[in-house]
Amino acid sequence: MKKTILMLMVLAMTLAAQAQLKPTVLGDKHAMLKMKKGEKYLLLPVQESEEIAAIAVLNGHNDMVQRLNVKLAVDRVDYYVPYELKGAALLDIEFHGDRRQKGAVGEFVCWKEMKYSNTFDTTNRERFRPAYHHTPLYGWMNDPNGMFYKDGVWHLYYQYNPYGSQWENMTWGHSTSRDLIHWEAQPLAIEADWLGSIFSGSCVTNGDEVVAFYTSAGHHQTQSMATSKDGGRTFKKYSGNPILSTSDIPDFRDPKAFWNEDIKAWNLILAAGQEMRIYSSKDLKKWKYESSFGKEYGNHNGVWECPDLFEIKDETLNIKKWVLICNINPGGPFGGSATQYFVGDFDGKKFTCESMPKVTKWLDYGKDHYATVSFYNAPENRRVVLAWMSNWQYANQVPTKQFRSANSIPRDLGLFKAGEETYVSVVPSKEMLAVRGQKLKKPTETCEIVVDMKNQTEIVLSNAKGEQLVMTYDAAKQTFSMDRTKSGDISFSEAFPCTTDAPTYGQIKQLRIFIDRCSIEAFDADGKMAMTNLVFPSEPYNTIKVKGGKATIYDIKD
Repeated sequence: MKKTILMLMVLAMTLAAQAQLKPTVLGDKHAMLKMKKGEKYLLLPVQESEEIAAIAVLNGHNDMVQRLNVKLAVDRVDYYVPYELKGAALLDIEFHGDRRQKGAVGEFVCWKEMKYSNTFDTTNRERFRPAYHHTPLYGWMNDPNGMFYKDGVWHLYYQYNPYGSQWENMTWGHSTSRDLIHWEAQPLAIEADWLGSIFSGSCVTNGDEVVAFYTSAGHHQTQSMATSKDGGRTFKKYSGNPILSTSDIPDFRDPKAFWNEDIKAWNLILAAGQEMRIYSSKDLKKWKYESSFGKEYGNHNGVWECPDLFEIKDETLNIKKWVLICNINPGGPFGGSATQYFVGDFDGKKFTCESMPKVTKWLDYGKDHYATVSFYNAPENRRVVLAWMSNWQYANQVPTKQFRSANSIPRDLGLFKAGEETYVSVVPSKEMLAVRGQKLKKPTETCEIVVDMKNQTEIVLSNAKGEQLVMTYDAAKQTFSMDRTKSGDISFSEAFPCTTDAPTYGQIKQLRIFIDRCSIEAFDADGKMAMTNLVFPSEPYNTIKVKGGKATIYDIKD
């Protein structure tokens, strides 16, 4: 028996020794690592508190084929990310940070923990991962990109870091859905090249082709194009990239293209510092500058980003308006990032805002709603949008590891009037009704709560730990607020605990609240108010108290 145990121990030690990769240390911040042929993945151990390690990937001819920035583990492993080798022969790794404090490079724990594998386990290990919101399988996600609908499939691309759960290595991730609720992860769609990382952009359908426009973020930000012949699953970059560039501003990004039937041509809008620039084209390749919008209009306390421009027709009001979406960071009503918008007219060349310049309109009055853009070619002339459900003030620090960030539930936009102004209405997309399940007696971590409101209503969600989220409606003041200062874990950022307030533009008769583990989304059922906030309770809220109203709780079906 002892002999058998000894043999097993020797075998285990031998396998461990074989598994351990041995670097060639070339200096106190420099090492090289040869790759074994025939392996599919190299699992990279990440330590988020560490500095970036810059990795140059070389093939068998010593040609550099890729650059990665990864926080390789020095003394502990937070999680692993897979790197698909695809012919990689050598990793040339340069560490940053003070090595006198970290010790010798050759002793870093990453060398002991790196391993080859033919698979990568994407099983959910996070208690805060939403159940019915889109999230990446692993890694970091921010802005939704390139969203379109074609042949019964909704396509969602997104800013993605496959090599860590914090912002870095921007590529376009890709997911698809047939119902806007359940998403299937697809392979990476567009990866960085020597023009730069792949920042935000859009897609259009042009016959059988899908055409993507995105920002190449290198030494300068330029606009590039790629085409897909297989419905948006793989893309070939245009040989004439970049298709748009400028020398007068560093923040020049996030192209949103669309077909304009009124002028029988394509339009494109992009962010340029503190304004939006509008272009037109007949062939999607050559773009003519038409005009700029933004000086003195709305909020300018941050950089303008992620624009969108579209027409909304409201049959009830018998009006149609053009809406210009402008995401801004910082400058949101409660700090950090948020989505503002402008209502007016557009003639294919110039957008004219109908409000006074100083009027600011917010699409959502929560703290965690940003980078809102719409799906191209949505059916039934719907204007369906998704947002990134986080805030740049703390997005890198929220208490998850395997992944970071989710998208909002899908929302349909419309119009409503209040006084002399026209506003954009926001309601949960009809697909959310399809997943409404049976009635429940108590809230769960994944549910919808419908509250019939009175003039003064207070809604308190709480758990046995004494954590609570408080929502208050005041009909006289026409305000709605959400207080998350005691909602659970608020320790990761001083900017997280807050109360968010929204105007209601009249009476709220019914409130719809969507809970999904780490998020609360509240909507006036008529669309005049939306509020999105993250929460991180130590256990789910399982108690609700309503003063001045009646709540009905529904399960959300898988």
